[in-house]
Amino acid sequence: MSVKLVIFDCDGVLVDSEPIANNILSKSLTRYGLPVAPEECLKLFLGGTMKTVAKTAMEKGATLPPEWIAEIYGEIYSALEEGVPIIDGIMDVLDHLDNAGIPYCVASNGSIEKMKITLGHTGLLSRFYGRLFSAHEIGIAKPDPGLFLFAAKQMGAAPSNTVVIEDSENGVMAAQRAHMRCYGYSPHDEGAHLADKDAVVFKKMSMLSHILEI
Repeated sequence: MSVKLVIFDCDGVLVDSEPIANNILSKSLTRYGLPVAPEECLKLFLGGTMKTVAKTAMEKGATLPPEWIAEIYGEIYSALEEGVPIIDGIMDVLDHLDNAGIPYCVASNGSIEKMKITLGHTGLLSRFYGRLFSAHEIGIAKPDPGLFLFAAKQMGAAPSNTVVIEDSENGVMAAQRAHMRCYGYSPHDEGAHLADKDAVVFKKMSMLSHILEI
């Protein structure tokens, strides 16, 4: 396979924002009648949109006010503004892609505003300038393949020559449905949940350049 484009998810792949967001989410849902630990939030909601989070939470017994989505976004964004760790090794991966002349972009279920906050605090934003694709803007969220297909089209790459880097089942399923090869980043476990969806699992971001043969 000749790689002509690499699509990165944002949270958990470029920046380690998931622990911060899930800690805020845990406190909010507990406040609204659904006691849930941050670790459980991660398992329940990883890779989903906030609309699907709200729907699932209410099905499980949370009583969320109509303005909850705006409220939780405000709380999460405020916490992220204080700083977000970068995923170790991602800068070297981007350097290798640049040196090989392989373009890359971000396609996330998160908002452009959120990506600008997290990537802006890490020095990554300038490297993805003009190449941020959000489900909020496109109107199509993972696991639907439309977000990845839109990103690839905008970047001028065919699905068969596009590689996706993901850390969630929704993202892996979206890549599979878009007929794009997917590599599942799973630093904390063996990534069986990603492998089950046909992702090639890897544990260290520093391994990615070797895996992609760049």
